[in-house]
Amino acid sequence: MAVEIDVRAALAPDLPAVDRRARIPAGFLAGGRAAGIKASGRPDLALVVAPGGPAAAAAVFTPNAFAAAPVRRSRAALTATGGWVRAIVSSSGCANAATGAAGDADQARVGELVAGALGIGEAEVLHLSTGVIGTRLPLDRVAAGIDALASAITATDEGLEAVAVALRTTDSVTKVATLTIALPDANGNLHDVRVSGTAKGVGMIHPRMATMLSVILTDAAASPELLGSILRPAAARTWDQLSVDGDTSTNDTVFLLASGASPAAPVVAGSPAAAALARAVEAVARDLARQQAADGEGATCLLTCQVTGALDDAEARAVARAVVSSSLVKAAAHGKDPNWGRIAGAAGNAHLAETAVLAAAGLTPEAAYRRGSAPASVDPDRLRIAIAGHLVFDGTAGGPKPFDRAAARAAMDAPEIVIRLDLGLGTGWGEAFGCDLTEAYVRENSEYTT
Repeated sequence: MAVEIDVRAALAPDLPAVDRRARIPAGFLAGGRAAGIKASGRPDLALVVAPGGPAAAAAVFTPNAFAAAPVRRSRAALTATGGWVRAIVSSSGCANAATGAAGDADQARVGELVAGALGIGEAEVLHLSTGVIGTRLPLDRVAAGIDALASAITATDEGLEAVAVALRTTDSVTKVATLTIALPDANGNLHDVRVSGTAKGVGMIHPRMATMLSVILTDAAASPELLGSILRPAAARTWDQLSVDGDTSTNDTVFLLASGASPAAPVVAGSPAAAALARAVEAVARDLARQQAADGEGATCLLTCQVTGALDDAEARAVARAVVSSSLVKAAAHGKDPNWGRIAGAAGNAHLAETAVLAAAGLTPEAAYRRGSAPASVDPDRLRIAIAGHLVFDGTAGGPKPFDRAAARAAMDAPEIVIRLDLGLGTGWGEAFGCDLTEAYVRENSEYTT
């Protein structure tokens, strides 16, 4: 049964608040530097290392058929080690995608260089790369950079901040998020456990992830299997709800690593500690996704769509995703135009996520297969729409609502525009994040490789 709510009010998710600072968890070293991969001379190489022994790891990767060499290399490493790794290497400025066998050999060489510099196995190295597709890595510069960086990584917040900076390509700001939770040891005594993440990516961003990389670190003790069970649904509810321009990419990767350096007891599936850790990881992921949307290429505002009253959460996420992905809605957001017809049209075109994403978010394999990419349920006679706190459409009361257009335009002239929809069909809710579509986006991407 539908629940009556004030559709005009923005909803706060039931997640802990994060601190937008780089705070390195115990058990990790990190650092970044300029190695000459980028012509600009900006930082472009980073390392994250677990010096005390292998860290548990889980990952989510792009499903793109042109998955880049670092994606394939990382998949193979996680398979070979069962999810226990010692290092992440990231290069920015060259995606090493669509480079064939030579690109695979280049990425293998990067792993060899990192392993040799750190004294670890090649299979214990995970890989990230971002930048122009179809270009080769300058291995001589990468080799010199790894050699210099391996002796300069530190267990400091500044080291993690340097990683965040080195990940950036067209990002205008560095994206970091941290929170601390309390988990018990074997005797029930509570200890602080840190969850800290960084991300890059502000263009070629769309559900099924995007041109984005993220690393989330924690000093909790957890198995790779538990981390995977935490990361996959968190990504489905955050990064798979993020759209800047409707394009997906070849290099998308999120890593979640746990060093086990905290005195807290190992986190066990199904325990209150596991639930707390999962909420912390999702809170960090959500905030990073919002930072990415707000920094979308050429963007002037964050566009958030929150949907309530859906048949279930998957349906709500589908409608929210359709709204923020609409070029017409995004253009209206840029013009501060409360054009609710575009929102209604986008909602009416919504389709559920593909089978793999639905399964990751918690649907049974059978339900995910049956419902994957199916049209979302939307009834115009029950739909209500609000833009920036102004109720503009109420299907339960005849449809279009008289509203103060000038006041709505003024309310849209803000760093974040919130669009609320209530479908009036059930209790499902979801949200998605995007940005406005601007002339600056077109200029930037018309000259990206020149």
